Amino acid sequence: METRWSALMPDARNVTPLYLQLARNLATAIHCGVWSAGEALPSERTLSDAIGVSRITARKAIELLVEQGLIRRARGAGSFITPRVEDPLSRLTGFTKKMQQRGFRPDSVWLERGIRAANRDELVHLGLSPGAAVTSLRRLRRADGIVMAVEHSALPAAIVPDPASIGVSLYAYLEQRGMAVVRALQHFRAVNASSEIAELMGIEPRSALLVITRIGYSADQRAIELTDTYCRDDYYDFVAELRQ
Repeated sequence: METRWSALMPDARNVTPLYLQLARNLATAIHCGVWSAGEALPSERTLSDAIGVSRITARKAIELLVEQGLIRRARGAGSFITPRVEDPLSRLTGFTKKMQQRGFRPDSVWLERGIRAANRDELVHLGLSPGAAVTSLRRLRRADGIVMAVEHSALPAAIVPDPASIGVSLYAYLEQRGMAVVRALQHFRAVNASSEIAELMGIEPRSALLVITRIGYSADQRAIELTDTYCRDDYYDFVAELRQ
């Protein structure tokens, strides 16, 4: 039997219900990377036959992990391992680098790249003069082809004069120009997905989302980035370590 199958097998001598044991073993395998993000799970029948449990046990275990966000079901396609990001709040890392560090394949789908007049919030947060221009960037952030977030960034046009020259990573582009973001303030709020955001993410309208507003600062303490990121709450975990 394949090793990763045998590791899922419940212990019949254990008083814990078999479906809970199976769910726990599968969750451990997912967290350890034995099952890759985006990988299709075998059918309930295949799973039950491989490890010697009933299909009801397999179904209940998978349903539990769907509730916990570790597995997602796609109608007509089966069950898949959910890409999930555990994001330490104390570390400043761009999306691309963060995904690469966790073994995901990041990419972006550009929705907008251009220069326009700054709006009121951008004037305030970026400390710009009335009439100043900003580079406006809007894109889907994906990991292994799955939309994790919708992101809108505004930066002074003097810092990003050619939006089309930005590659996969905005932060890498800024570093190359000698304007790296070295510090950031982030504000979190819960919202319901608008129809537009829901369509871009492939979720139901009014689904719960977490919006992160980030103000990024350069080494000379200038605010050079204002980003709103709409995150799927089923894909993101934010972790803060507190000390006394």
